[in-house]
Amino acid sequence: MTDPVPHRPAPSSPDLSPKDPNWWRQAVVYQVYPRSFADADGDGLGDLKGVTRRLTHLAALGVDALWLSPFYPSELADGGYDVADYRDVDPRLGTLDDFDVMAAEAHRLGLKVIVDLVPNHTSHQHAWFQEALAAGPGSPARDRYVFRDGRGAHGELPPTDWQSVFGGSAWRRVPDGQWYLHLFAPQQPDLDWANEEVRADFRTTLRFWSDRGVDGFRVDVAHALAKDLGEPLRDLGSPELSAEDALSGFPPGTHPFYDRDEVHEIYRDWRRILDAYRPPRMAVAEAWVPGARRALYARPDELGQAFNFEYLQADWDADALREVIADSLATARAAGASATWVLSNHDVVRHASRLMLPPGTDSNAWLLSGGHAPAIDETAGLRRARAATLLMLALPGSAYVYQGEELGLPEVADLPVEVLQDPIWEQTGRVRKGRDGCRVPLPWTTTGPSYGFGAAGAWLPQPESFARYAVEAQDGTEGSTLEFYRTALRLRRKLQEGESLTWADDSPPGVVHFTRHDGWRCVTNVSGTAVPLPPGDVLLSSAPLADGGALLGPDTTVWLA
Repeated sequence: MTDPVPHRPAPSSPDLSPKDPNWWRQAVVYQVYPRSFADADGDGLGDLKGVTRRLTHLAALGVDALWLSPFYPSELADGGYDVADYRDVDPRLGTLDDFDVMAAEAHRLGLKVIVDLVPNHTSHQHAWFQEALAAGPGSPARDRYVFRDGRGAHGELPPTDWQSVFGGSAWRRVPDGQWYLHLFAPQQPDLDWANEEVRADFRTTLRFWSDRGVDGFRVDVAHALAKDLGEPLRDLGSPELSAEDALSGFPPGTHPFYDRDEVHEIYRDWRRILDAYRPPRMAVAEAWVPGARRALYARPDELGQAFNFEYLQADWDADALREVIADSLATARAAGASATWVLSNHDVVRHASRLMLPPGTDSNAWLLSGGHAPAIDETAGLRRARAATLLMLALPGSAYVYQGEELGLPEVADLPVEVLQDPIWEQTGRVRKGRDGCRVPLPWTTTGPSYGFGAAGAWLPQPESFARYAVEAQDGTEGSTLEFYRTALRLRRKLQEGESLTWADDSPPGVVHFTRHDGWRCVTNVSGTAVPLPPGDVLLSSAPLADGGALLGPDTTVWLA
């Protein structure tokens, strides 16, 4: 496979005037995890020039936009989500000029650009936090973060029983005796969003990237910005529970630091900024809260969209899938938003593996076993993943595709512990293996030290099996997963219209069947036996049909006209 030569566009500004300013409501967005996508300089770490070089892959795939996970200066304490400067590029990944070239090339190819914004916390290397440490208790610099005195006779105990998402206390003590809040890693101190200086700085950041031609923002941990920091701070009362689990113990909107009602005024302020651009910039919230509450973030006067993780979390069961789809569409409609659908991302086990785990399986225990307990049939997992993807792409709303799923990549569950990078591993006392298995760099070619990822090795080791999943192995190969995705996305672009569906009322058990605009249909068999194929012309099937095309086999989705 010939490596595409990056095209450097003319220095003029790209034309950002879309035919429809609401393009995002039905878009397919491809998530790029830059450090694992493509390495142009051969240092083993993906970079922006690597992204630019491979943009033709996304254009040929048929997606509408790319979402870039953080590429900002960072010590990588949390894979780039510990940001030291929100308005620059990590030198290991390139420069602002490299970003501009990448964005311009994406626009030339007809791709929108969405960037990750991480507003809940900074890196501990951020200039503000370093200033706060030097300034001492009671200083204006500390007011940008959440510093508190400890409990106990000498302040030796954390201010509350709040727990970090990554394990252990959410408080870290500094040498002068105060404690600071970090809902994630200790290297990620939480900002205090009651501080006007914090709010003003993020307004500047929104304008900075919007002025550079960015089309939208993915908002990390959108539900955690507002916190009840009045004295005395409230304990959760159940320190062994995660904050998400403890949400159920509080009336909606009143949890001390998650999904508080006040958070919405922040996003209404942001929306005024985003709407000042032509076209308006889109935004999508990552908010791990119940559906009805999550919909609030997606209101038109706030971010406009919020990730729907229920489909990702649903069991491979017809009744469960129908319920999730119906609830998600109703919730989005009530908020005036479009639904979002996702099966994989940088935080979860890849769905080609996850969907094969029996319901109730502890995914961490499976990862700790190296993917052997239970063992997964990769061929069966890919068949199920393709069926789930074709079902997802038939749903009204926007779909988010994670890099590598178009190749059918499974989770790399057997990474040796000595190569793990995710802070979850160490912060939980080496109890939870973390998310590295879905972040292994992509294979582009069937040979080479990193299967075409770069000129040298990759920052996480790739298994030998990646050779058969490589783009080079699948490009132009009939029946390959890559060609399947290309065909599905091409058809979706022609068929996708409207934001509703009609359920078939005569589906056999184990079948999900609905009709979309102009009568095209999606039928998914999640049962263990073949079922009769409904009448109609087959547009696309996720797997070969059985009995000469008369039967829809298990773990298969078909689109019919």
